[in-house]
Amino acid sequence: MEDVNDLTQAAGLAAAGTAGKSNGAAGGVQSIERAFDLLEMLADAGGALGLSELATVSGLPLPTVHRLMRTLVNRGYVRQEASRRYTLGSRLIRLGEISSRMLGTWLRPFLTQLVRTTGETANLAMLDGDEVVYIAQVPSPHSMRMFTEPGRRVQPHCTAVGKALLAELPPGEARALLERDGMPAYTPTTITDPDLLIAHLEVIRKQGFAIDEGEQEVGVRCFAVAVPDAPGSLAISTSGPQARMTDDAAARIVPALKRTAREISETIAAEGATG
Repeated sequence: MEDVNDLTQAAGLAAAGTAGKSNGAAGGVQSIERAFDLLEMLADAGGALGLSELATVSGLPLPTVHRLMRTLVNRGYVRQEASRRYTLGSRLIRLGEISSRMLGTWLRPFLTQLVRTTGETANLAMLDGDEVVYIAQVPSPHSMRMFTEPGRRVQPHCTAVGKALLAELPPGEARALLERDGMPAYTPTTITDPDLLIAHLEVIRKQGFAIDEGEQEVGVRCFAVAVPDAPGSLAISTSGPQARMTDDAAARIVPALKRTAREISETIAAEGATG
């Protein structure tokens, strides 16, 4: 049995610094950890899970799972469907939006350094559901440069960051995503055939980077790499006019992108280790 059943009470105990001083405080911290585990299980499942499924996956007793889920439902972080299965709740949307903005602010210095190295605009993006959302950008010093407002959402099939992120998914998941949303053509070079793109993703996996050949906007070329081992699906890119983003430029830019992606990954991992 949990010593503290309500997550709000548990958070209060932890914040008051009573953790480790009483069995109740220890139970409160444990409740928070278990609640976050359950939220992550729902996210990993990509859909709804029933109470018994959550208990099986988590290894927790059914009554414990029920209490934790009831508290999460009451707080709006989980929603219970008519089928009695649980899904992530709408209150997480606000937390996710703020977290994305803060992540972009935190990692912006890496983009700044990338611009110094490459001379071109640097972007940070993540896969949010079936869309790619840009969460940070540092523009190039050139007068002719690319500009994307942080928060902008695009479909992944027509951008370098999107294709880099799709290549991180199992092929079946990538295909399902493409089939759910379709692959509209934005320019004459946009890939609109799912079979062709799935094959292209294998090339991206082998070479370690993706290219947007004017597929989202005519005249723009972009190189992108996924951030390895990121807790969410993150990618960085460098974009600019095709006249400057040549193959010779790629030989210089892609290694810089890969190096920056590793540095971001190491920074995120270190933050998690010390948090």
